[in-house]
Amino acid sequence: MKIQQIRDAILQVCSNSSANDVHLFNAAFEQAEMALKDKTRENGDPFLCHGLGVALILVREIGLLLPAATAILLHESFKHTKITELIGRAGDEMKQQKKFLDAIAKQYGTEIAQMVCGMNKISSISLTDTKLSADNLRKFLVMYSEDPRVTIIKLADRLEVMRSLDFFPKNKQEKKATETLLLYAPLAHQLGMYNLKTELEDLSLRYTEPESYRLISNKLKISGGERQQLINEFLAPVEAELKKQGIVYEIKSRTKSVYSIWRKMQAQKVDFEKIYDIFAIRIIINAPKDDHLKEEALCWEVYTIIENLYEIAPHRTRNWLSKPKSNGYEALHVTATTQDKPVEVQIRTIRMNELAEAGRAAHWIYKGMKGSDGLQQWLDNVKELLEKPAEYKHDFSKLKADEIFVFTPARELRRLPANASVLDFAFAIHTNIGFKCAAGLVNGRHVSIKEKLTTGDVVEVITAKNQKPTLAWLDYVVASKARSKIKQKLVEEETKKYTEVGKELLIRRLKNWKMEYNDEVLALLLKYYKLKAISDLYVEIAKEKINIADIREVLTEGAVPVEKKKVEKPAHPVEKIDNDLNYLVVEANLGRTSYKLAKCCKPMYGDEVFGFVTINEGIKIHRVNCPNAARLLDNYDYRKLKVHWVPKK
Repeated sequence: MKIQQIRDAILQVCSNSSANDVHLFNAAFEQAEMALKDKTRENGDPFLCHGLGVALILVREIGLLLPAATAILLHESFKHTKITELIGRAGDEMKQQKKFLDAIAKQYGTEIAQMVCGMNKISSISLTDTKLSADNLRKFLVMYSEDPRVTIIKLADRLEVMRSLDFFPKNKQEKKATETLLLYAPLAHQLGMYNLKTELEDLSLRYTEPESYRLISNKLKISGGERQQLINEFLAPVEAELKKQGIVYEIKSRTKSVYSIWRKMQAQKVDFEKIYDIFAIRIIINAPKDDHLKEEALCWEVYTIIENLYEIAPHRTRNWLSKPKSNGYEALHVTATTQDKPVEVQIRTIRMNELAEAGRAAHWIYKGMKGSDGLQQWLDNVKELLEKPAEYKHDFSKLKADEIFVFTPARELRRLPANASVLDFAFAIHTNIGFKCAAGLVNGRHVSIKEKLTTGDVVEVITAKNQKPTLAWLDYVVASKARSKIKQKLVEEETKKYTEVGKELLIRRLKNWKMEYNDEVLALLLKYYKLKAISDLYVEIAKEKINIADIREVLTEGAVPVEKKKVEKPAHPVEKIDNDLNYLVVEANLGRTSYKLAKCCKPMYGDEVFGFVTINEGIKIHRVNCPNAARLLDNYDYRKLKVHWVPKK
C-alpha cells in the first residue's frame, strides 16, 4: 500500500506531464517492481520505497519533471541486474556501456537513457576509496556526468537515505553522516539548493554529534515563541514607518540551522546563549533595477528608519553598497538592539537579492567556496535547469571543464588537467612509469601515448624497458609535472651524451700529447676553468666552449705530473745554461736542460724568479709574484727549482 501511495503522489505532482512521460514512468515502475521484488530495506520495507522516495523528492521538493523520476526507477532496477543479463557479452567496457545505452534508449528515449547511464557510472564508484580530497570529489561528482540532473538525483538520493538513517546500523550511520557533511551538503550549497543543504547538515549533525544536536534543537524549540514575538515587536514600528514613507518592500526572517549554530559555538568557543545572530531579518526593497543610485538611496532610507527607532552597533554595520564585495555582493547589514537583544537586519533591493541568491555572488561563493570556471559554468546551467525545468535545453557535450577525472585499473581516481593524454596519466602515477610509457589501454582499447582522455576513462599504462623520452613528447602533454620531468630528462640525456664525447676527446688528446690522464690533471683543469664538476668540463669541451688546444698550454704551464727521469750528475753543482738567457743560472743537478720564460708572467732580468719542471717543455721560469705561483708551489713543491740572475758585465 505504501508503494502505491508514493507512486500516486508522484503522478499527482506531475499531473501536467505528457501522456508519453506518464507511460514511460509506469513502464519503469513495473520494471523496477519486478527487479526489486525480493529486496527489502533495513526496516523491512520493500527496497522500491527508496527509489520512489527519491523520485518524490525530485518532483515535489526540487522541481524536476517526470523523466527524472523515471530515470531513478530504472537506475535502481538495473543496479541490481548484471549488464550481461540485459545485453549479453559485448567485449570491452566501452562497448558494453554503448550497447546498454542503446538498449534503454530504444524503449525510453536518449534523454532518460543518458541519465540512467550517468547514475550507473557514479554508483559503481566507491567514493571513499578514490583517494581524492573532498573538494576534488565534489568536482568529480559534478563533472562526471554531462547532464546536471544526474548530480541533482544523486543529492536527492542522499537526502532520502539521511531521512531514513535510523534504519541503518550505527557504524553506517556515522559513515554516511560524515560523507554527507564532506561531499553532499557542500555540493547542494554550491548549487544554491539551500533548503536541501541545511537539512543534510542538520541530519548529519544528528548522528555525528547527537548530544549537541539535541541540546541546540531543543533550545531553539523552547525559545521559538519568544523569538517570533521579538521579531514581530521589532518589525511593527519599522513596517509602519516604511509604509508611511511609501517604500514598497518584502520582509523575510530566518533562524539559523542547528548545524550553523553548532559551527559558530565551536568557532567562538561559547554557549548557545552567547550566539547573538541566531535569527536575521531581511528587508527587500522594490527599487528600479537600472538606477543604482536610487537603489542605494532607498537602502540608506531604510537604515535611517531603523537607526531612529533602535540603538545601532556601528562596529557591526557593513556597507557593501558603495563598494560591493569582490564577487559582486551588494547589501547593507546593520545590527540593532531591542529588549537588550541584538537583531541582525540585511537591507537589499530586489536586484541585489536576486544577484545574491542566484547570480555569481551566490552564498556559496562569498562564504569562501571557490570553483573553477568550468565548474561555475556547469553550476549556472544547473541553476537555470532548476528555475526553468520545462524550457531548459542545453547541449552539455559542448561544456568544457578545466579538469578531468580518470580511473586506474584498480578504480583509484586521478585528477588531470583538461586535454590530458595517456602520457600525462603515466607521469601522474609515477615519474619512472612516465619515462617508460610506450602505449596505453583506455577502456580496454589499445591507444598511443598521445591519446586524449576524458572524465570517467579507465586507463592502464603499457611500458617498455627501452623507451626513452623525445622532444616530441612535450607536444603530447599538458600537465606541468609531466612537462617538467620530460624537460629535465632531455637535459640529462643531452648532458650524458656530451659528457661521453668530451671525455673521449680529452683522453685521446692527452694520449697524443703523451700526458697522463688522472685526478691531478682533472683537478687542475676544473680549478683553471672555474668549473664545479668533471662532467661540466667534458660538456664544455664537447660543445667547443673550451678549445682543446688551449688545454695543452694550461697543462704545460706545469700543472700535470711528470714522470721522474734518471739524470747524470754534472761535474759542478751549478751549471750555467748557454742560450739566449745567458745571465740565468739554474741551481740543480740537471745538466744542460732547456728552459724558457713562462708566458703567464713574462719574467725580465732582475725579477725574483723560480724554475718549474714541466713534462715536455723542460723548465719554465716564473716570477715569484706570478698569478700561478701559489698554486704551483702549493701543489707541486717537489718540482720547483732555485734560479738566479748573473750580473751583466
